[in-house]
Amino acid sequence: MGIIKGIDVVLYEKVETGVDKFNKPIYENKKTTVKDVLVSPVTTIDITNELSLTGKQVSYMLCIPKGDTHSWLNTKVEFFGKTFTTFGFDTKYIEKNVPLKWNRKVYCELYG
Repeated sequence: MGIIKGIDVVLYEKVETGVDKFNKPIYENKKTTVKDVLVSPVTTIDITNELSLTGKQVSYMLCIPKGDTHSWLNTKVEFFGKTFTTFGFDTKYIEKNVPLKWNRKVYCELYG
C-alpha cells in the first residue's frame, strides 16, 4: 500500500500553561508536525452544504493517519504555505474496517 502518500501538516495545539487572576486557564499554541496527512479537495456539494449549515467556506478535507491522538477540533493548521482552521468534530471510522492508513477526516477553511 505505498501508492498513496500524505504530506506533513503543522498543527497548532492549544496547551494549558497556567491560570490568570480570575482562575481561568491560560493557553499557548504548541507547534507540532503531523506526518502523512492526506489533503483532499472538496466537492461543490460539500462546500454548499457546510456553508449553509455552519457558515464556513470549506477549502480542504484532511485525512488523519490511524493512531493519531492530537485534537483537531477548531485548531490552526499549516500546509501548502498557507494557514487554515479546522472546524467541527472529526469523523472517525472503525480502524479495522478501513484498509488504508487513514481513518479520520476533518474539514478546514482558509484562515484570515
